[in-house]
Amino acid sequence: MSDMQSSRDRSLFEKIFQLKEKKSTVGTEIIAGCTTFLTMVYIIFVNPDILSVTGMDKEAVFVLTCLVTAFASILMGFAANLPIALAPAMGLNAFFAFSICSKYSWEVGMGAIFWGSLLFFILSLFKIRHWLISNIPHCLRAGISAGIGLFIAFMGFKNMALIQSSQATLLTMGDILSLPVLLGSLGFFIIIVLAARNVHAAVLISILVVSLLGLWLDPNIHYSGIISMPPDVTKVVGHIDLLGALNIGMAGIIFSIMIVSLFDSSGTILAVTDKAGIADSQGRFPKMRQALLVDSFSSTLGGLFGTSSVLTYIESSAGVSVGGRTGLTAIVVGILFLLVIFLSPLAHIVPGYATSGALIFVGILMMSSLVKVDWHDLTEATPAFITALMMPFAFAITEGVALGFISYVVLKTCTGKFKQLNICVVAVAVLFVLKFIFIGH
Repeated sequence: MSDMQSSRDRSLFEKIFQLKEKKSTVGTEIIAGCTTFLTMVYIIFVNPDILSVTGMDKEAVFVLTCLVTAFASILMGFAANLPIALAPAMGLNAFFAFSICSKYSWEVGMGAIFWGSLLFFILSLFKIRHWLISNIPHCLRAGISAGIGLFIAFMGFKNMALIQSSQATLLTMGDILSLPVLLGSLGFFIIIVLAARNVHAAVLISILVVSLLGLWLDPNIHYSGIISMPPDVTKVVGHIDLLGALNIGMAGIIFSIMIVSLFDSSGTILAVTDKAGIADSQGRFPKMRQALLVDSFSSTLGGLFGTSSVLTYIESSAGVSVGGRTGLTAIVVGILFLLVIFLSPLAHIVPGYATSGALIFVGILMMSSLVKVDWHDLTEATPAFITALMMPFAFAITEGVALGFISYVVLKTCTGKFKQLNICVVAVAVLFVLKFIFIGH
């Protein structure tokens, strides 16, 4: 009887996920799902830590991060049959917490995340997404990615108190022998060493080691248990101010959220499917439309439920590297995130400096996009440079994106390279100029 049941189970998995066609097995997909989970589970600590800076309830964000990640990953597995997991996006969560919420309440800021993500979904729904991606220059894409990386790394250094504000020099180095700096630096080097040795769970290991040391050495960290029933999420859910975000002052922010989501998610999907060997030379793959709709819909869901935009994770490539080829991998990831909901007390014993290394590490990875810039062509190099540096310098991703587009159009126009401009880039640049004139920064 058990053999018959096992046979029916294999038949069901085969029917849903086409395992034989994709040259995989249930066991391989489960291992791949566990691998991807271990590489990205750090987000359940990092996301609440970042968003709690705005006043959002840390435990509620922990649970919502798990829930939304689980739902989005499982939906991707069933709808698109791809080994791609999704979670709140690194970069956009920092943009929300440290830039948007420096001027607006978190309720209004999360409303902006929702509207920007909804525009992203509409672009995917009406197939405008491909047109935008193909028309925005490589140098600006690279500059945006690198700039977000610098912005995230900056926050990592700040969270471990390695850099501090100074009236004399704007910034200065903090006390390098302080406990946060020492433990934060230790966490960073643990990640780099383990990642260089191809240890998939490098970030998670670092956070756990530094948190345990903090619990031992830091009197401000207190143990409150490991397992508990999920805390109340209504401290966040239902408080998003959608109407408050619909004001002219938020227009540039909403547009920037859409643009960043567009590049981040699209680039990740193309990278993971290429690594899995399921994309053709033009980057197309089976059920591509479903995948693009799932990730853009999930992004909207993240804004609505207060976790920041939810996008595809490059860590999915870790599962692919050990054989994950179908949506079963993503479903396993989703199930594991559902299980960790009951570990919410752990969020309290993870100090900010324990996640600093993860932020700096992500920044390093995102900076690598600058190798794609033609540094010998000043009309390409300058916009990328301005975009990347103005994000941390102006402490705003929106301003970096805006100045990048504007400088690109100015330089191409003034050097007679009109043919390299297109309607998309010019229109975006004009919109940002109008924003600066009538709204300000």
